[in-house]
Amino acid sequence: MKLHRNRLLNILFVADVSIAKVIGGAERFLYEQTSGMSKRGHNIHSLTRRLPYHEKDHEVIQGVHEWRYDYEPGNHCSFIKTTCLNAKKLFEILQMKYNFDCINFHQPFSAIGINLSAMSSLLPKVYTCHSLSFEEFSSRNTKFNGILHKLSTFLQIKFRKKIEKYGLNKSNAIAVLSKYTQDKLVSAYNIAEKKIIKIPGGVDLQKFHPNGDKSLIRKLLNIPQDKLILFTVRNLVQRMGLENLIFAFHELEKKAPDIHLVIGGAGPLKNQLMLLVRNLGIEKKVDFTGFISEEQLPYYYQMADLFILPTRELEGFGLVTLEALASGLPVLGTPVGGTKEILRKFDPSFLFKSPDLHLMAELILEKYHWKKHNPQKWEKISNQCRKFVENNYSWDKNIDALEELFAKTLQN
Repeated sequence: MKLHRNRLLNILFVADVSIAKVIGGAERFLYEQTSGMSKRGHNIHSLTRRLPYHEKDHEVIQGVHEWRYDYEPGNHCSFIKTTCLNAKKLFEILQMKYNFDCINFHQPFSAIGINLSAMSSLLPKVYTCHSLSFEEFSSRNTKFNGILHKLSTFLQIKFRKKIEKYGLNKSNAIAVLSKYTQDKLVSAYNIAEKKIIKIPGGVDLQKFHPNGDKSLIRKLLNIPQDKLILFTVRNLVQRMGLENLIFAFHELEKKAPDIHLVIGGAGPLKNQLMLLVRNLGIEKKVDFTGFISEEQLPYYYQMADLFILPTRELEGFGLVTLEALASGLPVLGTPVGGTKEILRKFDPSFLFKSPDLHLMAELILEKYHWKKHNPQKWEKISNQCRKFVENNYSWDKNIDALEELFAKTLQN
């Protein structure tokens, strides 16, 4: 019997991100789980940093109490010190008032202070691992400038590994979104497999759904009407492989002149990617939308013909893959991390053989011809995309599994 039918819980989620503004997968995951648990009657609180856009220390969002502590981001030492002290202080105030039944960590930094508090020692703890913190940091710092920068990066990677391992070891159970992440945890931290539970992500099936009138949506979004539209939405950072996608597009647009590429998202590589597009002479065939709001995102999926996921590394799961499929939009993805697990289950022919740009161009061109010359079969594939997600992925399924994990953790 599911936990929510027996007992309502006071649960504290601890994160380094906020549900007040969903800007990426980590925020989306936390928002859906906390608000979903709240809708089921649980008393849900979230403890996180007070970020620059936050106006208050406390806010209720979809029934979730989000509590925020101050921190000093100036340098590494002040950041760690204020994070530990202020997270610990806020946790102890909240624990005295609400007497939480269990804690669910979502990232390692805010977790430090809570784990250092004696008041948390007897509380059951679950750690939700989206990705390995030190790998994410290493991926963002691949270009070293000088000995001091190399040394600083090396030390920060070592430190991130240490605090992440500390949080994992302090937890009774660890939830992961994919076997890919599970294998990484076992390899990097020697975590016992029996401690790790796989709980795949979900998708909002009411928000992300097909819409047959692509023409109207394209008109509203100022997207070319008479083109076959490739779409991707990513943080514009190195590991997403967007340079490879642009080179692949340049290679295939000569063979498929009526294709158009739309790249959504913001990030540090924006100017570099736009310059690459100009240098290749394809600026009239590539649109950069910038950050796409939560309200606008479903329309971008609905207007496109094919979603491309060109990730090079560290794709822990890929919620965008599910969002696209739920919208009836076929996805071509590199065989990296969680993408491989999703698309193999759906249809392996939609997986690139590797992130190699030539192989990407080859498969995109194959699906381009399929869409052009077999529209009825393509429509059938679109329907299969939707049914696949309905049958396998939803936030209700995800929260069911999370409740079961809390129940087992409490019993043990």
